[in-house]
Amino acid sequence: MISIRQVSKWYGSFQVLTECTTEIQKGEVIVVCGPSGSGKSTLIKCVNGLEPFQAGEIMLDGTSVGDAKTNLSKLRARVGMVFQHFELFPHMRIIDNLTLAQIRVLGRASEEARDKGLKLLERVGLKAHAEKFPGELSGGQQQRVAIARALCMDPIAMLFDEPTSALDPEMINEVLDVMVELASEGMTMMCVTHEMGFARKVAHRVIFMDQGRIVEDAAKDDFFGKPRSERAQLFLSKILQH
Repeated sequence: MISIRQVSKWYGSFQVLTECTTEIQKGEVIVVCGPSGSGKSTLIKCVNGLEPFQAGEIMLDGTSVGDAKTNLSKLRARVGMVFQHFELFPHMRIIDNLTLAQIRVLGRASEEARDKGLKLLERVGLKAHAEKFPGELSGGQQQRVAIARALCMDPIAMLFDEPTSALDPEMINEVLDVMVELASEGMTMMCVTHEMGFARKVAHRVIFMDQGRIVEDAAKDDFFGKPRSERAQLFLSKILQH
């Protein structure tokens, strides 16, 4: 589904990604973790072309992301992306946030788009809030709306960029519960997160990054049981000791 081969990226003279290579199969859930500044978010944004990369290749369901001829807008419509800060339109009601791209990008009729939006709001437990504005919802609720909005586009894969890091602790689980349910239904997912409990529960593999490189790419049990690199061992000892 997603193939990343020898991907490197620079900001000016600073190299932020170095020869990153991994494959993600259909239905796999991959958690990408590592210290701040390790390139995790940059890598996931390269996957759907939000960040350009200067070397290597990324294939998304057979389409080359870096190819100048690729229609990135069309490609992004097939890949759901959930950000750290929700990115909802504050001046639009929740239901309108969910129907806009369906109508504009997919060409759905407004009634069909609304039905789809309400169905997905119900799925994330927020149908009763359809007519409200984002500012009337909690952070956790807004993030669940953002997930529903991404699902409205019938994505072939979902990318999550630290979806819980801006939330209060008590709101984190309500978002993770939706993500766990998605994983159990076989959605292909690539998640940048520090939520190691989530990783242990649903990830098939864990990718550990440090200084722009993929240091480990291992099955979940291998990563948590016996990480190969000293850097990953140190990271886990700090993040799991509490």
